[in-house]
Amino acid sequence: MVKPSRAKIFVKDVLKQTPFLKAVFLLVALWFGFSVAMFFAESGVNGSGIITFGDALYWAIAAFSTAGIAPVPVLGVSKLIGGIWIVLGSALFFGTIVATITAYFMRPLQRPGKQIIDIIEYNLEQLDALSIEELDLLRETVDGLISHMEYLKERHPNNKM
Repeated sequence: MVKPSRAKIFVKDVLKQTPFLKAVFLLVALWFGFSVAMFFAESGVNGSGIITFGDALYWAIAAFSTAGIAPVPVLGVSKLIGGIWIVLGSALFFGTIVATITAYFMRPLQRPGKQIIDIIEYNLEQLDALSIEELDLLRETVDGLISHMEYLKERHPNNKM
């Protein structure tokens, strides 16, 4: 059996446990929507740096990246569209990064049962390095845990563990 790399495990955890995909989808949808709005608002306007739809797509990326390299819209309505996009796009982009990192690192605190299982799985992978005495101690510990769980189930039959 091939063991997945740490990078694959990290990516899988980020995609399953954080809002990353939803936020990226929303960001792309807003990017496209604001690009369309800017293209229609600025198309055909004299002196506009946004002539093609490709220009509008570039404008939207440059504007929310806060690099200051986006073509400046000419019309007042275009400037309003641009201002709203800059605020929303920047907040969503940087918010996605912060939310993903926070959700990823807070996950173990929110799910202690999963953390225990991960620790057990990691230690089971290390069984080959254990001595006979350590394996016997492990067997006794596991047997004690199983006995304790059976005892708890007998005492509280309606309580799901």
